[in-house]
Amino acid sequence: MWGRENSLVIAEKLKYQNALYKIMTYDKNKLANVLHYIISEIGGKSNVGKTVLYKLLYFADFDYYEHYEEKLTGEQYRKIDNGPAPSHFDKIIEQLEKKGKIVEEKIDRPGFTRFRYLSFKKPDLNNLTAREIKVIDGVIQRLGGMNANKISEYSHSDIPWKATKEKDIIDYELVFYRDAAYSVREDEGGNSD
Repeated sequence: MWGRENSLVIAEKLKYQNALYKIMTYDKNKLANVLHYIISEIGGKSNVGKTVLYKLLYFADFDYYEHYEEKLTGEQYRKIDNGPAPSHFDKIIEQLEKKGKIVEEKIDRPGFTRFRYLSFKKPDLNNLTAREIKVIDGVIQRLGGMNANKISEYSHSDIPWKATKEKDIIDYELVFYRDAAYSVREDEGGNSD
């Protein structure tokens, strides 16, 4: 009896350690480069603020994972009311600002504060592959024209967000259950599912 209970305790500890490991294994430099690239491409557009960047990062990461079964940045996204939110966004923005690569502008509006991001240097693309850039560019082209409300609403219909409990981390594996309207996976013939 003691052995079985002890095994259950060990199993729970391993489960907890694996969950911690997953949270701590994002690629900080890759995330910074992807975010800087997105900002350099569309950060100056009037519709692009923090919420739009959150969703563009989410779709870049999750689309890449669905397509290639590898993580792009490994960033963890939490389910919040307005859609998926990256866990390390503010930390990466601060890092990019300190290096003089971007600037964050605060624009006070009645009832809310809007954040806008502008790039002052070319992003470092040395650790981004051509296929990674292709996925990011596809997300920018598909969703970069949406405002915060529209892209948040759009993200609410994506299965990974829908299948996750409020405030929980969204599991990348859920991309394999996406509806056809969100799926980017291609079959062997080159057609989308």
